Amino acid sequence: MDIQITQKESAGAERHLEVSIPAEAVQAAEERTARRYASQARLPGFRPGKAPAAMVRKRFATEIRQDTLQTLVQEAYQQVMAQEKLEPITQPHIHDLKFEAGEPLTFTFHFEVRPEITLEKVEGFSVERPSSEVTEEMVQQQLDALRDQKASWAPVEEKPAPGDMVTVELATADEDGTMPAGKEYRITIGQQQAIPGIEELIMEAAPGQTVERAVKWPDDFPDEAQRGASKLSRVTVKEVKRKTAPVMDDAFARELGDFDSVDALTAAVREDLQANATREADAETRAKLLDAIIDANQFEIPPSWVKQLTQSYAQAYQIPEADHDRFAQEFRAIAERQVRRDMVVDSLAKQHGLSATEADVDEEVQTMAQARNVDPGQIYAALQKANRLNEIEHGITERKVFDWLKARNTLG
Repeated sequence: MDIQITQKESAGAERHLEVSIPAEAVQAAEERTARRYASQARLPGFRPGKAPAAMVRKRFATEIRQDTLQTLVQEAYQQVMAQEKLEPITQPHIHDLKFEAGEPLTFTFHFEVRPEITLEKVEGFSVERPSSEVTEEMVQQQLDALRDQKASWAPVEEKPAPGDMVTVELATADEDGTMPAGKEYRITIGQQQAIPGIEELIMEAAPGQTVERAVKWPDDFPDEAQRGASKLSRVTVKEVKRKTAPVMDDAFARELGDFDSVDALTAAVREDLQANATREADAETRAKLLDAIIDANQFEIPPSWVKQLTQSYAQAYQIPEADHDRFAQEFRAIAERQVRRDMVVDSLAKQHGLSATEADVDEEVQTMAQARNVDPGQIYAALQKANRLNEIEHGITERKVFDWLKARNTLG
């Protein structure tokens, strides 16, 4: 189709292309559409496809015109993309449409294209790598957390202490001094589930005892009207439960998994912590290096990608729809930074042949399968079902790009 394409003023990834289709091409397309309608039309008194063409044109004038317009726009879009060698990343919007009888069809395509960025400086940066050292204190904290997960709760006939779980009946006097019936609560002391004054009151009573005195509300209490107020409060302690953690011995280690001793468990914990610390240090270093490259290479980013990422995070954080606009404004800077980082990784991967291959993905799946002691096919099927294969591929590409950058920059 003989069409005229004029590129209007565009910025960044956005494109505005004005298209003009000659009147004779429009007329020819309309004729083809009319003939198609005539061959299929069903009108009273005529067999299918035998109604007079003039009658069909009159009866289906609006439909013929609309179908013609849709066909011409679709064909023009395909031709524009091929002729201009563009890679759109958004669906086109049509603006300034003019479709008058006997006149050329004119309109403007508005869409975004995948930007080709030029990174002039990607070497010679110096980035400080955070420490990935795992201390004995960190190992002990993790072991204590494992003990805490296996801890049991048992009733005690003592006044509660920090860490104890209590069941209490709590009442606070009204403004006129009337003490209402108490309500039952379950509270873990020291977890800020009650204001400090109430927790102190609770710890004054053993199970079955009741204590009553004035309690001062905190100066930073959420309800401004109650800040600093002193209220007569009554607490009846019904039950106190205390947590008892198991002894850290070889039997406990065997209970947690395939560990024949505390030493084996400790070694496994240290190894896991070290692997996690290394991953976090790598991620932070990678982010710092990419930020340095971004600051040294200015380029435009597609607004649609920023919007898409913002919407994804809003959905992940379960932001109410009414708050989406506010969230988008607050999150915009972070989303823009992430889009820039992704664009740098993508550009370097394409330029230097660092994109993940099918063999890379297969190897990654194999490694995951070995770690979980399952068949690789199960892992692959699960990733495919969860639409996570692209995530795996992107992660591999990121690592390959990072390795390429590490060889050309100083990571202290």
